[in-house]
Amino acid sequence: MTAAPATLDRADIAARIPHQGTMCLLDAVEAWDERAIRCRATSHRAADNPLREGGALPASSAIEYAAQAMAVHGALLAPPAAAPRTGFLASVRGVTLDTARLDTLDADLEIRAERVSGDDNNILYAFTVSAAGASVASGRAAVILDAGRLAGAPSGSSA
Repeated sequence: MTAAPATLDRADIAARIPHQGTMCLLDAVEAWDERAIRCRATSHRAADNPLREGGALPASSAIEYAAQAMAVHGALLAPPAAAPRTGFLASVRGVTLDTARLDTLDADLEIRAERVSGDDNNILYAFTVSAAGASVASGRAAVILDAGRLAGAPSGSSA
């Protein structure tokens, strides 16, 4: 069995998550283990960021950056031959936004997600997004994997 690399670039990330093109927001995985992941992103400064609204990138978009970090983390923890599992954010709680917009930040974003608890299908993550050491956003997110299967729907259907 080949171990997953300690760091990943944007192409490696895109190969592991469903987000492609400009919707793949992360540039690098800088570190990860079975409990947590740390990623870096510069796409918040891109004029073609698909999350922009009226030319601005609201701070609430930090939740999507964190969700993508969680998705990469899950993919890295999966056995190498395992089929990708679809995950959904079931809820976000305790979210604090420390800025109004992400596109006005000159520094790269650092995204951290830590698995707090969970099982094979339900996971609770704590996340932080920062820029140049200053907090941008933080909170907790509940992720459900294979939600269709949990609801008794046939495999491959969407919830």
